[in-house]
Amino acid sequence: MIIGGGHKHGVIAQAEVRERCREAIDALDLAGKRILALIPDSTRTAPVGLMFRTLADLLAARNARIDFLIALGTHPAMSEEKILKMLGMSANERRKHYSHVGIFNHEWNNPQALRVIGTLSSAEMDRLSEGRCAREVPVELNRRVFDYDHIFIVGPTFPHEVVGFSGGHKYLFPGVAGPEIINFFHWLGALVTNWKINGVKDTVVRRVIDRAVEFVETPITNFDMVVTRQGLKGLYIGQAREAFSAAADLSAQVHVKYVDRPFKRVLGVAAEMYDDLWTAGKVMYKLEPIVEDGGELIIYAPHITEVSYTHGHILDRIGYHCLGYFCAQINKFADIPGGVMAHSTHVRGLGTYSGGIEKPRITVTLATGIPRERCERLNLGYLDPREVKAAEWIGRQNEGLLLVEHAGEILYRLKSDRA
Repeated sequence: MIIGGGHKHGVIAQAEVRERCREAIDALDLAGKRILALIPDSTRTAPVGLMFRTLADLLAARNARIDFLIALGTHPAMSEEKILKMLGMSANERRKHYSHVGIFNHEWNNPQALRVIGTLSSAEMDRLSEGRCAREVPVELNRRVFDYDHIFIVGPTFPHEVVGFSGGHKYLFPGVAGPEIINFFHWLGALVTNWKINGVKDTVVRRVIDRAVEFVETPITNFDMVVTRQGLKGLYIGQAREAFSAAADLSAQVHVKYVDRPFKRVLGVAAEMYDDLWTAGKVMYKLEPIVEDGGELIIYAPHITEVSYTHGHILDRIGYHCLGYFCAQINKFADIPGGVMAHSTHVRGLGTYSGGIEKPRITVTLATGIPRERCERLNLGYLDPREVKAAEWIGRQNEGLLLVEHAGEILYRLKSDRA
């Protein structure tokens, strides 16, 4: 049974959020139990602070303990200052009211912080991936998961370039998983391509994630949110697959925008919450389908000065390329993590590679704080952000120009894609 629901129009008030959470917790046997809540980092739009206070207060009244683990995947760890900002909480409030609540960063690259809980065989991976990836994959999770009696997944659902829609079990894999399975299913998503997978609920990558979760015996309850810049549109609480499915259905209504025709040039203004190209690449992922063949997508983010705080040194080595570039030379890149190659192909977009010649479908240009020389080495275009006058793009759709503010969460597609 799913508690809650959502609205395509209008938002959910805080009082209703608290009531839904109270109803859900009352229905669970949590008295005296230890609960671990998985939450997003600050690169996702969500009322994390509201959910933190609501759940912590409700469980404290039931003599239950709750801690929070930030599902970073391979994102950089969050500082205490950033965590408090995300929660909308002062240091004094944290000390005074929530000092008993633990908040931890996931450590994907620390073997001591991980535990192998099973193995997915090559035969099973061949079946689940529909023949794309037949490779044995160890299933690793953060050890903290197994120190608790119950898991809460508390996060938003948006269209997603690797899995189709974020949310649900994705907060376990890759959220708090080890590198092997993270790299496996990111590369699997790249083989399907962002174009085909983004905004699709049932995908081969989601099936791999759901299968991996079968190794987790701890009970899981999902608090799946659908959020726009206007506020909280939906909150679905219950069994993770069912809650995710309902949230994805609403996300498809409020996070996907259909346009009549493609545009010659699209200027995507990256949200401030993206602090490197690794995260701001979502501008490309969400806008690629509406750029015409031979057109240009500009990622405008003057505040960004780094490609990736975690993987930048690898991306400087391999650059950004279409999928065929890597597939045709896969042995050459055998030591490159699949997740990094996947990011590379997603940012570069569709294209061809034949006879040693790469032909991307569109031009991807960075108007960021990343210098021209580095952009060119990375195989991306460069535009001085000081030359970008966003106001001059307004109302010029008939000229083939489109401005998209706060780009990265709303997926744009052509109306003909609905067919």
